[in-house]
Amino acid sequence: MSVTGAVQLAHLGVIRAQGADACAFLQNQLTNDVAGQPTAEARLSGFCSAKGRLQASFWVVKRALDDVLLVCADDLLEATRKRLSMFVLRAKCRLSDERTAAVLFGCAGDAAARVTRDLAVRGWRQEDGAVVVRLPDAAGVIRALVIGSATASTAPPPAAPMPLDTWRWLDVQSGIPLIEAATVDRFVPQMINFETVGGVDFRKGCYPGQEVVARSQYRGTIKRRMRLFDAPAAMAAADEVFHDADPSQPAGLVVNAAPNPDGGWSALVEVKLAALEAGGLRLRAPDGPPLEPRPLPYPAD
Repeated sequence: MSVTGAVQLAHLGVIRAQGADACAFLQNQLTNDVAGQPTAEARLSGFCSAKGRLQASFWVVKRALDDVLLVCADDLLEATRKRLSMFVLRAKCRLSDERTAAVLFGCAGDAAARVTRDLAVRGWRQEDGAVVVRLPDAAGVIRALVIGSATASTAPPPAAPMPLDTWRWLDVQSGIPLIEAATVDRFVPQMINFETVGGVDFRKGCYPGQEVVARSQYRGTIKRRMRLFDAPAAMAAADEVFHDADPSQPAGLVVNAAPNPDGGWSALVEVKLAALEAGGLRLRAPDGPPLEPRPLPYPAD
């Protein structure tokens, strides 16, 4: 598929952590190693409850030790900022909602190649007042995230307009999950492959839920994983899926979904591993639309 263009990402927002203790504070709250994160690298990270369930997921851009950007779903941004702020206490760190100060664009294909130029995947740079991050490719398409300044009236990158649904479909194809308001507190990171895509560091110190996440990893207790599926019907985050061998209870949950530009829908679905061994999965009901498995762009197990 040939996809190119740019689109404003209204479904995302930015939390900014500023202050002398910004990195130290985030190091104690998030699943990844913020303290050891190179300033030229963007990383995935998560914020968990004490029970190890993800409350939010982020792209973390560490501009400096005292200035860190957290890109997350817009519909849970303010609740996440308030919850994180409860743990600041005496730390010299201020968490601000940057939705009125920052504007986000997604670029794909030739448009992304132009703005990223020689950036490595997950690399970033500051250019003309904007932060440009090269995201992992999806469906063979180069992608970039541009964080500009709304106060400076940052214009979208020069490119043909692209539908937001197409960008969200590329996100699904990348196999990288985004926690949305509908899926807060539903998943331990491993259930949605979050450690596989680089969102968890098992060598760093404690953070909320760290013991549960580590125990799940080393004791092999994860019986659910995320997979990629297509369906002929519309899907949405938190839709249940059912297995035809056990229709009495859900076998999984949609994590993210978007319409396929070629027709139908695609979704990342957290599902019981046992349900993948035989039989079929259905959307929203035991007799609902069938789900067709598709390969993820990385080894799934």
